[in-house]
Amino acid sequence: MRKIAVLYGGNSHQFRTLYEPKYHRYLHQIIYLPELPFTSLDDIDVLLIPSQLHQRLVSESQHIIDSFTDRGGVVAAFGAQPNNWIPGHNWEFRPTNFWWWLDSNVRSGLVTERLDHDFFCYLTLKDATWHYHGVFYPPSGAEILIGLEGGGAILYVDKVTTAGTLIMTTLDPEFHYGSYFMPATERFLDKFLPWLAEGEL
Repeated sequence: MRKIAVLYGGNSHQFRTLYEPKYHRYLHQIIYLPELPFTSLDDIDVLLIPSQLHQRLVSESQHIIDSFTDRGGVVAAFGAQPNNWIPGHNWEFRPTNFWWWLDSNVRSGLVTERLDHDFFCYLTLKDATWHYHGVFYPPSGAEILIGLEGGGAILYVDKVTTAGTLIMTTLDPEFHYGSYFMPATERFLDKFLPWLAEGEL
């Protein structure tokens, strides 16, 4: 099983998610974000970056993340990424419709791509469907797993931009699970973390 470290910004929703026993068992290390510059990642395989972290503190530690991917590490990032400290994602803001599913005969707009990818041995599109906070336009060669009907990526795997692997999603499951809001986010985490720990990335 891969050793996963996760950054922790001190928010209550992060605390609830990261210390939930069924998720905590997949986490080798929880790193308080201000302590990242003083923390070794030498024995870590995956660095999980949750949404809604303090962006300045993350930016100040960008060299640590760069060094981690330079040696082949896996970075998985949740949520909106308006800053460029993870390269190549080409974030584009989209207004978020939190209640689209209350309208009759409405579509989420999300579509699956690369159904042969191991990701879909663990998760379904339904597990990843609640709402999204913008889209990515990943570089050529990245594998888009969940896209948007009008173009762009909601979740993709990038093995071309760095020497490591970037797993990027605009979804923010740890926020909603930790805030007791959006049941699909629990299904997502129930399956995403096992894939991150044991699946083919």
